[in-house]
Amino acid sequence: MNPESQAPLARWAFYRRDRRSVRHARAYASAALDEWGLSARRDDVLLCVSELATNALLHGVPPGRGFALGLLLHPDGVLRVEVHDSGEGEVRPPDPAPEGEGGRGLLLVSVLADKWGAGPRNPGKIVWAEFGTGGPRGGR
Repeated sequence: MNPESQAPLARWAFYRRDRRSVRHARAYASAALDEWGLSARRDDVLLCVSELATNALLHGVPPGRGFALGLLLHPDGVLRVEVHDSGEGEVRPPDPAPEGEGGRGLLLVSVLADKWGAGPRNPGKIVWAEFGTGGPRGGR
């Protein structure tokens, strides 16, 4: 079977608007990485999960709603982390002021991930980051 035609391994979880959700999302991602036998780039992936989840809570999740975390491991070894929120607004490129207290989350994501971006969703948006991992231990 052609690896490009295989569906990615996927894990999804939903989190409510609660500060503890970031810790739970990180633990969920850690468990998925363990299950898939991925150790390469683990710290980078988990830090980016934390940053994207934090941004969703601070800027993208209206009261009474939550965010979804998606982890997709493609057959070519690329791991895509997606955070879906239902808030309005655009994702601005990272440009933290040296004296500012915020704006560094997406800067970290832009440095640690191989690619990252954002796109529309109805309602809200998706912010994603991709990491080359070498694939799961032992293949599929």
